[in-house]
Amino acid sequence: MRADNINDNLYREQMPDVGSLIRDTERKLCRPSTITNKYPILTWLPRYRAAYLVQDFIAGFTVGLTTIPQAIAYGVVAGLEPQYGLYSAFMGCFMYIVFGSCKDVTIATTAIMALMVNQYATISPDYAVLVCFLAGSIILLLGLLNMGVLVRFISIPVITGFTMAAAITIGSAQINNLFGLTSPSNDLLPAWENFFTHLPSIRKWDALLGVSTLVFLLLMKQVTKIKFGHRLIWKYLSLSRNALAVIFGTFLAYILSRDGTQPFRVTGNITAGVPPFRLPPFSTTVDGEYVSFGEMISTVGASLGSIPMIAILEIVAISKAFSKGKIVDASQEMIALGMCNIMGSFVLSMPVTGSFTRTAVNNASGVQTPLGGAVTGTLVLMALAFLTQTFYFIPKTTLAALIIAAMISLVELEKVPDMWRSKKRDLFPFLVTILTCLFWSLEYGILCGIGANLIYILYSSARPQIVITLEKINGYEVALVDVKQKLDYASAEFLKEKVVRFINRQHTKIQLAVIKGQEINSIDYTVAMNIISLQGDLKALNCDLICWKWNIASAGVVCRLKTELRRVFVFDFNLEELVISHFQSPSNTASTVTIETAQEQANATT
Repeated sequence: MRADNINDNLYREQMPDVGSLIRDTERKLCRPSTITNKYPILTWLPRYRAAYLVQDFIAGFTVGLTTIPQAIAYGVVAGLEPQYGLYSAFMGCFMYIVFGSCKDVTIATTAIMALMVNQYATISPDYAVLVCFLAGSIILLLGLLNMGVLVRFISIPVITGFTMAAAITIGSAQINNLFGLTSPSNDLLPAWENFFTHLPSIRKWDALLGVSTLVFLLLMKQVTKIKFGHRLIWKYLSLSRNALAVIFGTFLAYILSRDGTQPFRVTGNITAGVPPFRLPPFSTTVDGEYVSFGEMISTVGASLGSIPMIAILEIVAISKAFSKGKIVDASQEMIALGMCNIMGSFVLSMPVTGSFTRTAVNNASGVQTPLGGAVTGTLVLMALAFLTQTFYFIPKTTLAALIIAAMISLVELEKVPDMWRSKKRDLFPFLVTILTCLFWSLEYGILCGIGANLIYILYSSARPQIVITLEKINGYEVALVDVKQKLDYASAEFLKEKVVRFINRQHTKIQLAVIKGQEINSIDYTVAMNIISLQGDLKALNCDLICWKWNIASAGVVCRLKTELRRVFVFDFNLEELVISHFQSPSNTASTVTIETAQEQANATT
């Protein structure tokens, strides 16, 4: 009776204390840290110093000079009028000040977001604005539910493949604009096909300015390596390269147009003024026909899943890259990004996320707090209010050069040999991602990459590393089964089949199989049923089964299912003592002693 009581106490399933969990949750919600975690501005603003103001202003102003031309360019990439790029470039700056947790991150539309929105933004700008709202709502909901952990399931090879494919696609789409050509498509192959089939139509002045601008931008990235002179001057000269290129191109186009001719294809009219603050469109009119909310959602399709996912990936990756030793709360970044998109949709913004280029400029400019975003946002608003007539003369080839230069830095070819040296099989999800993104679509490409990654996880789960050796211990033949990782329902049948197959293949009679359980932290019902079935199969082969040094909780899953199998689990002894005890004690009375020892160990741990 005493042994039975011990067994019952040992193998009783430990259920969570719901009351304690509720009380802990209530206490956590009432803590001031919970509020400051959701509103990071409450943490850094009281500690703000006057000395930070100058640095934040310089950084915000520098980022603004980079943001304005890029926003116009990405508005064009999205298939929208250029001002929509500017509409997308200021609200995120202000919202991230309140909700963002990384001082360097700059929120605005990116080339990848612009490309993903292009396919339906060309139908009507209302589609882009609606997706901005819906994507923001999805991201915010995931953040509030603390789903930041989901980002961990997307590996670096998949992210690298997606980023490189998007950069190649975006850069290829601009090759026609770089040489003064008009392309009917932004897809990879059609863009290059249009370029090579229209070589005689290349506009020489556009081509000359575009190629010169591209060379200038690439060279200006390297001026920080100049050893002579003041390094700070070279640094800020490099950071302002985009603004300098746009200013020069615009000035040149304006001067050469004074005689009534225009040698370059220019951006054209940009609607002046700040956009109205209003609800995002939940219906629209296309070519005089009313389009309902449901029809708009149907048109957007899979983008409602892929755009939030890509936006989350970009901002979390950028935040981690610039966190400088601090832990990035992915869920809080999702909350910040969700609010940026939701509020941005009220001012006609298309989907936005963190921009790596502008974040790098922000960091290099010495920003101290997220308040630098206020300067950037204000600069964009001033540009909308006062500079739109100037933007008319921005050559399209200059904007194309800006985009291509930015995309070149995203094609990180050096990571391919790194993957080859580190883990060759990681090239599989990388290649799946980049090829499907290039030749199918970005949305389905990253899903294929994630699927390729999950194949590895599922394969590893279904076929865990199990080493079975035939050991002769004190004259007895023993099959020693060493399970190198945890067991779950997917691997349960594999363990059983491998052990039974091994016993059947031996020429000598094996009377004992021992499964080492140090690596088995937990099992489920399916594994327990297969352990019971394995014990029965081995018994038919006149072979006993012992589960040695299993985790108490894992053993309990089997023992609660079938009480008779309690004697199979042994928690003490070394291997030699275990074998001697088993063969010299037919009644397995030693099991009671080992269970008592396990109970004492469990109590000591508790």
